[in-house]
Amino acid sequence: MTAAKPPDNGHRRGVASLPTNPRLLPRRVSVVLGWSTLAALALLTLFGLWGAPPDAVQGDAQRIMYLHVPAAWLAYLAFTVTSVASLLYLWPRTRSTVWDLLAGASAELGVVFTGLTLLLGSLWGRPVWGIWWAWDARLTTTAVLFFLYLGYLSLRRIPASVETRAKRCAIAALIAFVDVPVVHLSVNWWRTLHQQATVFNPELNPRIHGVMAFTLWLGVVAFTLVYVYLLDRRYQLAVLEEDLEERELDAAIAQRVAEAPSPRPAGVHS
Repeated sequence: MTAAKPPDNGHRRGVASLPTNPRLLPRRVSVVLGWSTLAALALLTLFGLWGAPPDAVQGDAQRIMYLHVPAAWLAYLAFTVTSVASLLYLWPRTRSTVWDLLAGASAELGVVFTGLTLLLGSLWGRPVWGIWWAWDARLTTTAVLFFLYLGYLSLRRIPASVETRAKRCAIAALIAFVDVPVVHLSVNWWRTLHQQATVFNPELNPRIHGVMAFTLWLGVVAFTLVYVYLLDRRYQLAVLEEDLEERELDAAIAQRVAEAPSPRPAGVHS
């Protein structure tokens, strides 16, 4: 008697098969994007260190802004992508493993950018405020955001079927995203040491001009290119990890089936 084959992967895992295309971007676009990212970062370095003038009040310490502000905005962008992808996964008509993997990849980058935001903010705050950390509304809500998405990433590591993991993580991502507008509006809602929004303020009146404004926008563009490039790479890795997990599970089931004792034919007695 031949051993029964393991059940089909799609039926066993309760989800559609893995994406046939492991890339978000075509290979040529990815290569061009990589070189463009390096060029943008090099240009940002030149303008950030030498092109832009020092601030009239903060001096050269203000130059950290060209990294701190873009990192914060990219954290917002990354968590927005995670939330939209999670919503698309929860919607039955658009449910696909692609959205779950994209949400996880973007959340990882969001945590990196949020951590970078906190680190750069601390380095900026020391010469300006005289302390490394203050339990300021903006800082505290940003730290909460950091730990919320760390929890989201931990949730993705808890063993479960792909469908169960994807659904609960999608819900968690949408709940955690509530803190994003709280972080941004905290300087308007509470008295805070942190300065008001420089560009996207309630009056929609940018408080930065000239070469300094150009350098800040250059930082946003450079960091956006970094995010898109890394997102494409992390998504590829996520697809490979998921495929490896599928193969290991298939091999384990096949081994268990092969090791199972064969049933004795009817009428045969020991």
